[in-house]
Amino acid sequence: MRARIMMWRWGLMVCMLMCSMVAYAGQRLSVSAKEAKIRAGAGNNFDVVWRAEKYYPFMLVKKSGDWYLIKDFEGDEGWVHKSLVGTTETVITSKPKSIFRAEPKPDAKVLFTIGSGIPFKVLKHNGKWLLVEHADGDKGWVLNTMVW
Repeated sequence: MRARIMMWRWGLMVCMLMCSMVAYAGQRLSVSAKEAKIRAGAGNNFDVVWRAEKYYPFMLVKKSGDWYLIKDFEGDEGWVHKSLVGTTETVITSKPKSIFRAEPKPDAKVLFTIGSGIPFKVLKHNGKWLLVEHADGDKGWVLNTMVW
């Protein structure tokens, strides 16, 4: 009887550990600093493989101490230090031509048009429309199908 209880407790502990590890996988994070160096490995001694500007979003793949393995909208992976990221809701343009409008309507005035790979902070939702702001202060409404 005692052996069964011990096995059950060990099984429960393993299950809880596995669940806590999976809970953060797939979490969406974004760059909170002005710029983040994305590295080839978990540490400052690894090469910088790319730089991501403020609001750049990605998915958390794995944690290793103070370092996060992340994946971006194009499937590229790299490591970033946890002090450079946060959970602010952000998006990135994923189409060759994304149109930003003054209002959340398809016939509203066009404010600007940009290509793929530009990150924005999400300020507001209105159906399929998102009011977003770039780190330089530019704001506009964009369809959620234009961003990741």
